[in-house]
Amino acid sequence: MDEIVIVGAGIGGLTLALTLHQAGIACRVYESAAEIRPVGVGINVLPHAAKELAGLGLRDVLVSSGIATAESAFFNRFGQLIYREPAGMAAGYDWPQVSIHRGTLQRLLLDAVRDRLGVDSVRTGCQCVGVEQTEDAAVALFAGREPVRGRAVIACDGIHSAIRKQLYPNEGAPLYSGYNMWRGVTEWPRFLSGATMVRAGWLATGKMVIYPIRNLGEGKQLVNWVAEIETPNHLDRDWNRSGQLTDFLPAFADWHFDWLDVPALIQGAETVLEFPMVDQDPLPRWTFGRVTLLGDAAHPMVPRGSNGAGQAILDARALADCLVATPDVAAALTRYEQARLPPTTQVVLTNRRNPPDAILREVYERTGDKPFARIEDVIPENELRSITDRYKTVAGYDRTTLANANSR
Repeated sequence: MDEIVIVGAGIGGLTLALTLHQAGIACRVYESAAEIRPVGVGINVLPHAAKELAGLGLRDVLVSSGIATAESAFFNRFGQLIYREPAGMAAGYDWPQVSIHRGTLQRLLLDAVRDRLGVDSVRTGCQCVGVEQTEDAAVALFAGREPVRGRAVIACDGIHSAIRKQLYPNEGAPLYSGYNMWRGVTEWPRFLSGATMVRAGWLATGKMVIYPIRNLGEGKQLVNWVAEIETPNHLDRDWNRSGQLTDFLPAFADWHFDWLDVPALIQGAETVLEFPMVDQDPLPRWTFGRVTLLGDAAHPMVPRGSNGAGQAILDARALADCLVATPDVAAALTRYEQARLPPTTQVVLTNRRNPPDAILREVYERTGDKPFARIEDVIPENELRSITDRYKTVAGYDRTTLANANSR
């Protein structure tokens, strides 16, 4: 009864469990899957999220499990460099930017939770179907299992959140951007710096995001890639749906660069996953008494800008801080909402309009999708820099924001 009930053992839920435990707040995690397996592909942990994981004592294992990204580079679909900038500690941050397999990150968080909170701290096979409340408790309801009472219930149950659906039964379907993405991981020789995040092309004709997520030895790495193209139709959201090469590979058939053979990279993946570029309009509120939303359950966003997992990690820190500072649980959850709903709303809306890869859109439109002689004749470097700097500020990982947060 004194525990905080966390629904969902994804990155947000597990980070919340570690953060609450560090603060001396009892909690337990309930996961719908019968077994937590390393699913998904690569993600990026940006410096603001890496800072929070470092505060949980996970910095070394995070870096050793992935790649400390050293630079971000933008190219057109002809392989011409548009803009390059340092990333993470190479850019002067105190915390790294880490490219890592999502399953690897979830596993290291899970291991830490079980090590610190006990092996029974994460209970699997618990499919949440809703929540009830009394004056002094929240009750999570599970299919075929006894209800669980707690001081509060935190919905970290992702894009298909049963609790969000209960709170907003008439919300409607996700909003489709008009673009689909296909993802995979491929064993590949090191390219560029060996720690470069590449964004190339543009959505109208095909866009790629490519970065290494693990060193394999003998000059090889596990490389994550994401292909995005304009697509009139899409299927429902399922992070683990298999995709077909024939649906998107033709758009990249001539992407043979001197620094990377993109068609060969794509064809080298054992598995291809398909996911629609969708989000949902920001909610007016997340908190209802002793129940609140966190991560994708609160603010599903178009997967651009490497921000989905990062914002969930920031949610976890904010929620724990509010529970420590405010004895009244319902009031603490409201304070958490007030702290996190406005900035995540801004990220959701910015991901729709002007994510970091808006650089690619500008060059595509100004060149008419043709090669250029000199990028300086197309767009000045300071304008390119301002596009990425604006996004960092919106997402909360510009160096000034992080430095100020660290000094408080």
